Amino acid sequence: MHINITKSEAGNNKGSCEQLVAYLEKENRLAEALDKFAVPESWFSHQRDDVQVYEVRQSIDNNIAKLSRDDAKFFLVNISPSEKELLYLKGKYGDKAVDYLKAYAKRVMDAYAGNFKRSGVESGKDLVYFGKLEHNRYYTYKDLEVRKGKAKRGEVKPGQQMHIQVIVSRKDVGNSIKLSPLNNSKGKNAEHSLKVGQFDRVAFKQYAESLFDQLFDYPRTLDESFKYANTLKNGSYEERKQMKDIQLAWQVASGQKIGQSFPLLKALLEPEFIGSPAGSGMDEELKRRKKKRGLGQGSDQYRGPSV
Repeated sequence: MHINITKSEAGNNKGSCEQLVAYLEKENRLAEALDKFAVPESWFSHQRDDVQVYEVRQSIDNNIAKLSRDDAKFFLVNISPSEKELLYLKGKYGDKAVDYLKAYAKRVMDAYAGNFKRSGVESGKDLVYFGKLEHNRYYTYKDLEVRKGKAKRGEVKPGQQMHIQVIVSRKDVGNSIKLSPLNNSKGKNAEHSLKVGQFDRVAFKQYAESLFDQLFDYPRTLDESFKYANTLKNGSYEERKQMKDIQLAWQVASGQKIGQSFPLLKALLEPEFIGSPAGSGMDEELKRRKKKRGLGQGSDQYRGPSV
């Protein structure tokens, strides 16, 4: 599950949201061009699933009390399940997977609100936000396939690409509290946090992933978890090494092939995989496997990916 918070995918977020809303209407425009009777994909809010385009623009653009010209007026939350997660949802719910993904997005926005830890902002109903489900992604000039001439800009990308984009106002539903998910306060300075609201993006992403697993009974493996990816990208050498050792230890103990995926909770919660006693058979087996694979103390592979 990929959750990302940005300023905007089109233009900036210090003025009207009109340009972003128009950008997110692209699939409706394409569908209408192909079939004038095509049913457009509606926007949704926390309370409704039939929000019109003009309502999105007006609601976001009018919810800016006491914001200066240079203040952010809105943010974009990208909720993008992996292809494996999408196939799982479609296999479980069929055509209703779209509705379940929207319901999940509303729960994510509950978590978004609660993560600020501000009085009066406890759930999605305290926010002004609008979501738009998109079925496809499209190649841009940034994609390697376009630069190599293997695809054209604007073409639909293959595979399962369904995702949700959410425009959320900087101000709460009462138009009185400023909420910025891009501030770096995490509660260390109580006075500052009280003023701007703390927002722990790591905690938010981890919770959103766990929520998906709990709601849909999804059997996530360690190597597709946010914790795994974040540790390998941003963790210290010791943290990255421990994560790799947990992965290897579980595979050795369970008899799975090296590199094979395995259940996330089992790997992280069972104590024997967090570290084995020095000199144990497990420890010796790990050393033997590493040596066989060329994962010696000085090798690049042993150090994990660069950050």
